[in-house]
This record gives sequence, structure tokens and C-alpha cells, in this order.
Amino acid sequence: ITGRLCGAFGVTDATQALKSGYDLLRWEWPPFIEGALGLPVTRLPRVVTPGTVAGVVSRAAAAESGLPAGATVVAGMTDGCASQIAAGATTPGQWLSVIGTTLVVKGVSRVLLHDPAGRIYSHRHPCGFWLPGAASNTGGEALGRWPRDALARYDRAAARLSPTGVAIYPLEGRGERFPFVRPAAAGFVQGILRSDEERYAATLEGVAYVERLGYEVLQGLGASVSPVVLTAGGGARSETWLQIRADVLQRILAVPRATGAAFGAAILAASAGLHPDLETATRAMARVERQIEPRRTYATAYDGGYRCFLNACRERGYTCP
Repeated sequence: ITGRLCGAFGVTDATQALKSGYDLLRWEWPPFIEGALGLPVTRLPRVVTPGTVAGVVSRAAAAESGLPAGATVVAGMTDGCASQIAAGATTPGQWLSVIGTTLVVKGVSRVLLHDPAGRIYSHRHPCGFWLPGAASNTGGEALGRWPRDALARYDRAAARLSPTGVAIYPLEGRGERFPFVRPAAAGFVQGILRSDEERYAATLEGVAYVERLGYEVLQGLGASVSPVVLTAGGGARSETWLQIRADVLQRILAVPRATGAAFGAAILAASAGLHPDLETATRAMARVERQIEPRRTYATAYDGGYRCFLNACRERGYTCP
């Protein structure tokens, strides 16, 4: 149970504390809060790891909330981290790609990833690991130029036309924050498009190229990436896009059965009593609905498209590995 009840116990979780100035390396409120700001750290909440038992529901709280008196109250986490748990990414090396309006990647690392460019942020994992994440400015928004009710038809065309051999960076606006930081970055088309259907197919490939570059950046910073990548969001509803992404990444894409933050919170709560830790609880409760295998016969063609994509990025001064 998170939010008001947790606050009533004077407790906050380590993922929420990340953006409040709490030092997740030293596990303390930094001295400058008191020294420079004049705020006594003794008045600040006690910070605990997500999944820590904070107390029980009092009779007064039960009367107000409808929860049973005596129910265990467990420290929660941000909705994004809870959704990651729901998908099943809680073990080092596991990653989740979410394609909604933008492309977001979230994973688990044994070590804190230090990124001088500031592309990566990290929450603290309940088992002592790290939860790094990053977000691109491209993603599903790139499909906004096509009518929603026509996407199924364009998907069928893309399945026939891909690989296109055309490299698109599908930025709708200005600026990029991951896999590189470039406030003035603009989208581009490298190659000749022969139809609107081919543009659509190349756009699907372009987001997949950004995703592949993102994982290469993460690996370059010391992250381990499993051969199986979990995926969620609206982009995971397109079978054609899933197959293109699996082919570009040359990794298996796994679609979880559930990705809601409420289910992730339930897994977290279960780790506080029903299971010995979060990883065990996740293995017992999270499920994969289906997997998409990469087609090895397409690897060479997509590798060529990806090299063209990287070269076009470098020509524009966008930092790439």
C-alpha cells in the first residue's frame, strides 16, 4: 500500500526519494539540506527500500479507507518501476522496452551505470541492484501522420516491404535525449522512398534502429542485456512491428501478460511476506504471453540498414558508438 498510508508512518521508499535529493549511495539525506537550506534532516521521512514493511493499518485508517485493520503496509515505488516489475524485469540483465508516444527502456543492473552525458537515470532495486532507465523522444508518435483506422492495412504492407533499405530517424519535433543528447536534433530520411507504405515500413524500422542503438549505448556503459527483451506499450500490439524489432535487435521479444503498476505493486507486496525476495515473487507471479523470435535470414539486411542509420547520425554530429 503506497501513498497516504505510507506517508502516515513517516516513511518514503527509495525510488520516490531519488528525485527529492536523497543520497542512494550513502543511504542518507545529504548534509547540505540542513547546512545550506536550514531544514533539519530529523524532520524528513525515514527512507526504506521498496517492499519494506512499514507497519499495519490502524483502526482509524481502516475506518477511513475501508482496508482491514491490521493489514500489513508495505513501502511502494514509482508507477514506472512498478510497471517494470509487473512485466517481469527484476533480475540483472533483464530489460523492458515500452513503445508508447515515446520509446522508454528500463532494466536491472548489478552496478550503477555512470553516464557523463546524463542520458541514464537509476532508481534503487529492493535487492540492492540498480534500475536504470532512459527515454527517447521518438516512438509511437512517429506514426501520427497515418490514420489510426488504417494502421492494420499499413502493417500488412510493411510486413511485405521490410527491410526497406531506407534509414529514417523518426523524430517528429526538435531534440533528442536518448540514445544521444542533442537539443537541436531533427529527424531525417536517408534513401529514396517509393510510396507512403514504404515510408511507414521504414518508420517502424527507424524506431527499431533507435532501440538497438539505445541498447548498444547501455552496454557501452557497462549494462548487461539479456538475449530476451520484454516489451510493452501500444507498439507491442503490432505483430509486424514486433517482428521488425526482433529482426533488427536480433533478440527475442517477450510480451508480458500484465504490465499495470497495480499488478507490480501486488508483486512487491508479495515479496514482503509470501516470497523471500522480489526476484522470487516476480518469477512466481509475472507471466509472458508470447515470444517473437528474430528471423536469422533477415539479419544481414537489417544490419546494413542499421549501418546506414548510424552513418547518417554521425554525418549530422549525433554521437554514436
